[in-house]
Amino acid sequence: MSQTAIIRTRIRQALSRSTHWTEMRYHKKASHTLGILKGEVSEMSSKHYEGIGLRCLIDGTWGFASTGDISELGIVKALAQAENMARELSSRKKKKIQIAEIKNLAKGDFLLAGFDELQKLSWEEKFLLVKQTEEKLRKSSKQVESASCGYNEVFEEKIIMTTDGADSYMRWVRPEFRLTVFAADGAKRTTGRETTGVTGAWDCLFRNSKVDQMIEDAGKSAVEQLKAEAPTGGKAKVILSPGMVGILCHEAIGHTVEADFVLAGSIAAQKLNQSVASELVTLADSGTSEFAVGAGGTLPVDDEGVITKRVDIIKNGKLINYLHNRETASHFGVEPGGNARAWEFSDEPLIRMRNTFIQPGNDKVDEMIAGIKEGYYIDGPEGGQADATGEFMFGASKVRKIRDGKLAEPVQKITVAGQAFEVLRTVDAVSSDFKWDLGAGHCGKGQPAKVDAGGPYLRCELLVGGQQ
Repeated sequence: MSQTAIIRTRIRQALSRSTHWTEMRYHKKASHTLGILKGEVSEMSSKHYEGIGLRCLIDGTWGFASTGDISELGIVKALAQAENMARELSSRKKKKIQIAEIKNLAKGDFLLAGFDELQKLSWEEKFLLVKQTEEKLRKSSKQVESASCGYNEVFEEKIIMTTDGADSYMRWVRPEFRLTVFAADGAKRTTGRETTGVTGAWDCLFRNSKVDQMIEDAGKSAVEQLKAEAPTGGKAKVILSPGMVGILCHEAIGHTVEADFVLAGSIAAQKLNQSVASELVTLADSGTSEFAVGAGGTLPVDDEGVITKRVDIIKNGKLINYLHNRETASHFGVEPGGNARAWEFSDEPLIRMRNTFIQPGNDKVDEMIAGIKEGYYIDGPEGGQADATGEFMFGASKVRKIRDGKLAEPVQKITVAGQAFEVLRTVDAVSSDFKWDLGAGHCGKGQPAKVDAGGPYLRCELLVGGQQ
């Protein structure tokens, strides 16, 4: 009998002892990381862990425990700890928790592509690519001062079982590849970056981002920045790349519609069933990789045993849904879409995004650019911040001026800002092109989560930081 079968049997036996709703989640994770900086190995590590997290709902109160002891006795002890915690807290809890009933909880095996293929690929082969990539990047221009290249892969397996019927096993792998180049011209120094991350194997990782093209783009971005002028600040007509659309969807919209944040008073709490964007905008979050393969947040089953579904958040400009776990779904009287996620076995599930995107439209990018007399093409998302009001401020490193309907000279790194819903109201063109572009990143919300985001190109208006 395989180890997975043995653990499933142990969990079933432990669940049979429970007289109340209980969830058990076995999680095994193995990660391998490699980094090269200035021709030298800067990082090489491997990590492995496994364990079980348990939640009980007793008298409307959660109890949680976790253990790295996956023996039958270890699981039974952890279950007793979770039960004791719930009973201890229940007398102090005034508002009792209820969870949504699910007719079709996940059952069976969910094996995502790439797991076996990437395991069979030798570490020497991966090391050689990283080494050669860093060397090519470092030698790509006389103005390049130094470079780095990194690779990371995470193999994961999960068993999710609940007393009301979930009984699932999942496995997947998520590789990531990162390039950074540092260019210099006298006292001025600039940086260029390219990343790719997917749920899938080696071929999927480089399907849309070929290594040589990444080297060229990273080097070109850094070198062009050395001579680029600052943009003119103020409100501008812009084309947002799929990466910029992704960060807008995730940070400035996605978090405001997570139901726990909604209950805490986010701006979305007052906007359900209202028009919040252009009718051209349909924004969704999905556990599958829609429109393009390999999205980094792909997840077949969430950590409450719910099969993940696409959740349309904004449909043709109207806000129609929030993102839920089973608790908030019960509160709002809706079905959960599979958004309960925990980073490690020792973490409790939180409401998290998976793959967040704007649906592609019918416009062509060159025609969208041609429709702008004076504006900017904005790509190269570099993070930033957003809050519960939908206000955001993001950096962008690959920006070009648009003049008389054509791409013109590059400009320096910029900051874009605005109120997300107001920016989406200005959208007047949505491309038929689509790309997942944030698969090499993580989302933070008390604990990390692997996510992805992207979309088409958008033409809209927002504030651009620069000279007045």
